[in-house]
Amino acid sequence: MKTAFLGLGVMGYHMAGYLQKAGHDTTVYNRTAAKSEKWATEFGGSKADTPAAAVADADIVFCCVGNDNDLRAVVMGENGAFGGMKSGSIFVDNTTASAEVARELYAAGKERGVSFIDAPVSGGEAGAQNGALTVMCGGDADAFAIAQPVIDTFSRAVTLMGPSGSGQLTKMVNQVCIAGALQGLSEALNFSECAGLDSKLVLDVISKGAAQSWQMENRGTTMVDDQFEFGFAVDWMRKDLAIVLSEAENNGAQMPVTALVDQFYKDVQAMGGSRWDTSSLIRRLKR
Repeated sequence: MKTAFLGLGVMGYHMAGYLQKAGHDTTVYNRTAAKSEKWATEFGGSKADTPAAAVADADIVFCCVGNDNDLRAVVMGENGAFGGMKSGSIFVDNTTASAEVARELYAAGKERGVSFIDAPVSGGEAGAQNGALTVMCGGDADAFAIAQPVIDTFSRAVTLMGPSGSGQLTKMVNQVCIAGALQGLSEALNFSECAGLDSKLVLDVISKGAAQSWQMENRGTTMVDDQFEFGFAVDWMRKDLAIVLSEAENNGAQMPVTALVDQFYKDVQAMGGSRWDTSSLIRRLKR
């Protein structure tokens, strides 16, 4: 298919690359034009100066930007994607955003004859680099059936969770689980060190039992080594948790631990850790 990708950040750059390598004729757009130039040189695709130009004649348009406002700007703003997409095409949004904006753009797309699928991803930069992301989608089943084989090019699992907004709601559940797991792991490893244990040996032992988790396997050792200059930034997690807590106000869900961990991340930001990996929660326990 002819595809477009809007937003070449740490995730989108690799995701767009997988589309091109899979044989889909891909055109990219990024606010920083040099990034588009670099991508086109590396992967052999095309670049455009505006979202509208990038999506011209595309069958499926992908997008991965920062937040709700960024998404609205690239879709509905001057020279936005919806102004250039052909009738019958599909917009797949891989941004982690609110369910509200997903439903808003779904409705706006319907008016233009364009299908909109909210499709946030999990797996981090490593998942994007390896083409092994988990994608949770919301939207119409017929549009999803067309888009799924293309999404598969950069994913290991792609699931339609329900109507518009369901993908974003599922991603919120994902982020709640990650935040809670990292706080528990931080307290456990800090306890281990205070108790005089060999924390790496502790990790080796307990990772073979019921305490095992992705965070333990992939972040436990770096937490012990006090290494955080990589991965999913604290700023991004706070953005995601703000979306969660706002949605919880609407649906009545009680989120006492999530709200508390969000404030712990605020402490990490105050320590200068805005760009540290989210596993840096352990740092605030060592002050």
